[in-house]
Amino acid sequence: MRIIGIDYGDARVGIAVSDETEFLASANCTLNVSGMRDAAQKTINKIKELNGAKIVLGLPKNMDGSESFRAEKTYAFADMLKAELDMEIIFIDERLSTVEAYTYMNITDFNGKKRKKVIDALSAQIILQSYLDKNRK
Repeated sequence: MRIIGIDYGDARVGIAVSDETEFLASANCTLNVSGMRDAAQKTINKIKELNGAKIVLGLPKNMDGSESFRAEKTYAFADMLKAELDMEIIFIDERLSTVEAYTYMNITDFNGKKRKKVIDALSAQIILQSYLDKNRK
């Protein structure tokens, strides 16, 4: 079974995918989107293309653990996915996933001009890997 990790944003959606053993997450792509409906449709198409069986969706939270103002949009996005896909959607705290992604790129000296193209996919990978690690223990 392949699990799909998603970092949802207004302009870009990061996609990651697990290996079939559900051990390792890999960044797959970043979808450029224009609005929630476009984001949902492109994400649905990608999930089908990757043969996803479960979705792990990053949920924006504040540092105190409360849901951020963006959480409502994330739930609405999830509802659009559920309307088209018959699969479980698991919400995972995405606090600091983008910061972690930027830190990783800084450590590996990743070119600054290419960062926008991969930051969301890398964030999705971090979100998904967090879920896989928690499930394995």
